[in-house]
Amino acid sequence: MAITRRQKEVIDFLSSFTAKHGYSPSYEEIAAGLQLSSLATVHKHVTNLQNKGLLQRAHNRSRSIDVLPQRTAKKGFERLPLLGRIAAGQPVEAIETAESISLGDIIGNREVYALEVRGDSMRDEHIVSGDYVLVERTRTAREGEIVVALIDGSDATLKRFYREGNLIRLQPSNTEMAPIYAQASSVSIQGKVLGMLRKYA
Repeated sequence: MAITRRQKEVIDFLSSFTAKHGYSPSYEEIAAGLQLSSLATVHKHVTNLQNKGLLQRAHNRSRSIDVLPQRTAKKGFERLPLLGRIAAGQPVEAIETAESISLGDIIGNREVYALEVRGDSMRDEHIVSGDYVLVERTRTAREGEIVVALIDGSDATLKRFYREGNLIRLQPSNTEMAPIYAQASSVSIQGKVLGMLRKYA
């Protein structure tokens, strides 16, 4: 399950504090340890992590915040066996391994959401209508990255991002389609693409 960088810091602080002291920290100690000025912010992070099933609180005792072991909601859905590598060129010997892979291995601690693709403007990237893109929530992007861009606060599009003076060029990966040019002030980045999922059946 995706968590924000700050939520990861809260979990890491709780784990290290509990390991060192033998009991969980108070809200004040969490705020001090993470240099947070508001106890309400600490409460919000703890509540969100509890809702995600990563923390447990007992309301009838103090210092009651416990980090729960990571679990999967349904067997086989969050983590899949990675049985080896398959050639897409010349055949190679198939050797089964004992590894596994999950979306968490791709996402890490970044805040990520999914979008279903509509249209074929990115087909030369092998992203076509019906695919799902995994998008890291961010307001910035580097030249050439595939981004979710919002134009004039209302029109969202999936394109490659380029700056050209005072303009932004949103470049489709489809030779039959023209790029979109817009004033930099009218374009806001909503996220950048980390990966893609496709369902065949």
